[in-house]
Amino acid sequence: MQRTLSHHLPAHLGVTVRIAGWVHRRRMLKSVAFLIVRDAAGLAQVVVTDPAIRAELEKLTEETIVEVTATVTANAAAPAGVELTDPTVRPLGPPAVPPPFDLYRPTLTASLPTQLDNAPTALRHPRRSAALRVSAAAVAGFRAALDIRDFVEIHTPKVVSSCTESGANVFTLDWFGQSAYLAQSPQFYKQLMVGVFERVYEVGPVFRAEPHDTVRHLAQYTSLDAEMGFVADHHDVMRVLRDVLATMLATVGERAAGALATLGVELPAVPAQIPAVHFTDALRIAGAPADEPDLAPAHERALGEWARREHASDFLFVTGYPMAKRPFYTHPDPARPAYSNGFDLLFRGLELVTGGQRLHRHADYLAALAARGEPVGPVAEYLDAFRHGMPPHGGFAIGLERFVARLVGAANVREVTAFPRDLHRLTP
Repeated sequence: MQRTLSHHLPAHLGVTVRIAGWVHRRRMLKSVAFLIVRDAAGLAQVVVTDPAIRAELEKLTEETIVEVTATVTANAAAPAGVELTDPTVRPLGPPAVPPPFDLYRPTLTASLPTQLDNAPTALRHPRRSAALRVSAAAVAGFRAALDIRDFVEIHTPKVVSSCTESGANVFTLDWFGQSAYLAQSPQFYKQLMVGVFERVYEVGPVFRAEPHDTVRHLAQYTSLDAEMGFVADHHDVMRVLRDVLATMLATVGERAAGALATLGVELPAVPAQIPAVHFTDALRIAGAPADEPDLAPAHERALGEWARREHASDFLFVTGYPMAKRPFYTHPDPARPAYSNGFDLLFRGLELVTGGQRLHRHADYLAALAARGEPVGPVAEYLDAFRHGMPPHGGFAIGLERFVARLVGAANVREVTAFPRDLHRLTP
């Protein structure tokens, strides 16, 4: 008999089916016992009245793998409106050692460090796994939005010979006797691939050896990167980003509706035109000094509140960051060269996306590096491509875990990361 997943049970009323999964919970009452079985799709309630089967059920422990053959019966109070009656229950392995927390409770009561130490079992909890389903759907939406716009997915090296972001901390490793680094970003490679496909994107890990110990930083996270050629300026990039976000959220709604319901999350609307403010205006709105070189987290929160209040938007573009705070490959604003044709997108008062227009002329790169006092040597091979003709281009990068955490209301980005890597954690 073919196995049936729990969410397909309502389509089999009156039919004998076979399910399999984990013992999520047992409730042993005086005249009846209830076995809740969890599979990848959800929960199924099994009603046990046979004394012999009940006796076997008492020997099982939570998380033991079982197979159940039973009849699907309507019951509005049961999960999905059905339950399984007249069952036979067969363990598919020895009784499991229960994890150090109860997975059947509505929320995990263990501390986050305990959950992370026991991630392989903690992630089985419906709320923890729901966040990962949201993440998977968001990535699917990212790909779908760019595929339909003729972007080509690429895969770039994660071990590189030079640093992408000057001034940022990197992980160094030995590469057959020479120094190499874990990639901080696919930035250089996705720019070079604009010269091949014009429009490219990548979903992959990036590594930042920055000693941040906060609820919003990871040493390894998943970056959703896109780069596109033949742009007029950064506004073209912002328009594409807006549409990508709309598709990501729509896909989450379609593919992870059950996960959203489990988490009690309503998706935000993406405005047809996301409001935008220049960096200089952002400082004023946030109440920051006019000579502040960057936005602090408190400023971002103030801007998020302003966007909700003034524009009823969870999203806000901040454009024109000072060139001094942007990488050397950033294109300056022709009208205000001290400011960039770059942007950040804030989502509910948190920086989510960084992007902008890049330099595309070889001579401009040489001048930009000279102005910063940075050597050409480490990036010479990257710069060489610009001698052979590159179009005006720009792109952006979305931090996946930060996006999902903000979307589902997680207090810590580690709550939506399967196996986080940070300043203190290298296992499991």
